[in-house]
Amino acid sequence: MSSVLERLRGGLVVSCQANPGSPLRDPHIISRLALAAQQGGAAGLRIQGFADVQAVRAVTDLPLIGLTKTDRDDTPVYITPTAAEAAQLAELGSEIVAFDATLQPRPESVQAIVQAIHAAGALAMADISTLDEARAAYDAGADIVGTTLAGYTPHSRALSTADWPLMDELREAGLPFIAEGRLNSPQDAAEAVRRGAHSVVVGSAITRPDVITTWFAGAVRDAH
Repeated sequence: MSSVLERLRGGLVVSCQANPGSPLRDPHIISRLALAAQQGGAAGLRIQGFADVQAVRAVTDLPLIGLTKTDRDDTPVYITPTAAEAAQLAELGSEIVAFDATLQPRPESVQAIVQAIHAAGALAMADISTLDEARAAYDAGADIVGTTLAGYTPHSRALSTADWPLMDELREAGLPFIAEGRLNSPQDAAEAVRRGAHSVVVGSAITRPDVITTWFAGAVRDAH
């Protein structure tokens, strides 16, 4: 694997994202979250959107996994759905570009997006939801796959926890993977490593206080 993936091996990647409407939805604030994650020991960062990638790239040399989220009427694929978006993320300084590689109707093929990412000098991270999608992504030239979309497609397991069975399947098939999705505690992150993850991405549980507050507020409310 490349030197960038080697830098991430066995490490924590922190996803610094904020949804529209969040008080944190500002590139400068995202860059501060990224620096806080770096100070805490993050090996890399996962960043959404061109402006945020630019802002974070300006303040850190940690490896960046860049992506876009684009809602389209013609496809359920929304994580970096086009080769043009993927190439721009690479040009802005993302060493790795993440994109949806699920087996859903899509505007452009997985292979076309991988080729665009490689042509722009970056590595391709295929966000998948099943073992078959992981195999197909590697066949199309992806450098690494992530379990990011497990549970978010109609044909994957609907779980309230991380998709541990998928991680086991990937390990047993000899397919390297980055664990991501519903990893909400240090114990979850460690378990992903024990199940064979190359590295672990955690977002909401670290960088989204609005989401974390709903967890605590719900628990307190339920206790009454």
